Amino acid sequence: MDESPSQVRQRIRAGLYDGQTSGMCHGYAQANLVVLSKEYALDFLIFCQRNPKPCPLLDITEPGDPEPKLIAKGADIRTDIPKYRFYKKGRLVGEKDSIKEEWNENMIGFLLGCSFTFENALMTAGIPVRHIEENHNVPMYITNIKCKSAGIFHGPMVVSMRPIPKDMIIRAVQVTSRFPQVHGAPVCIGDPEAIGINDVARPDFGDPSTIYDGEVPVFWACGVTPQAVAMEAQPEIMLTHAPGNMFISDKKDEDYSVF
Repeated sequence: MDESPSQVRQRIRAGLYDGQTSGMCHGYAQANLVVLSKEYALDFLIFCQRNPKPCPLLDITEPGDPEPKLIAKGADIRTDIPKYRFYKKGRLVGEKDSIKEEWNENMIGFLLGCSFTFENALMTAGIPVRHIEENHNVPMYITNIKCKSAGIFHGPMVVSMRPIPKDMIIRAVQVTSRFPQVHGAPVCIGDPEAIGINDVARPDFGDPSTIYDGEVPVFWACGVTPQAVAMEAQPEIMLTHAPGNMFISDKKDEDYSVF
């Protein structure tokens, strides 16, 4: 029997699962995480408001409180993600399975929509999701699309890629357009060089996916964007999920569907 999100979070918290989360808890929304000191929180909130495609906000925690009350009561964003990243002045300094040691009373967590949320809808529509088929992390790429800046935050959009059969592209656009709070419709279809991607076989994050004859690479805005932004904005400290290692919420995918 499938585990509930709370059961999976408990396993992660206990150190019993440390893998990527794509395909887990079908039907439940997953989220990206950004944790910042409250001195940067307003700038980042404005950044998200100006860039809703890559940074759609699902929840914000109170200062010093690690519980995301809107999307998962009783959860703890410090421990309930398989792997975290720690950026200091824009430089990645490590990965950990908990951020309790780094957490303090000034920290605020931002939970951002994740494209893993619409993957169940794609599969229900008969559209293949290759990284789930191949059991690896989704490929993600830094693009030449510039986000709208806010305060110290500026930088490029990151996208995720899924190969889609040519005759299913329109359907894939229709399906994902229903989910604007988890990145919505694609930002690019079939022309990676147009958005600064020179080699789809070499993603900046995640793992490459096989693209078969008759398929087209389709790119969606991605919640790893803040990590690329952190490298340019260089806040004193930014804590995030590791790419592909998401927070699994108690919200259903369909809670974020507009029709």
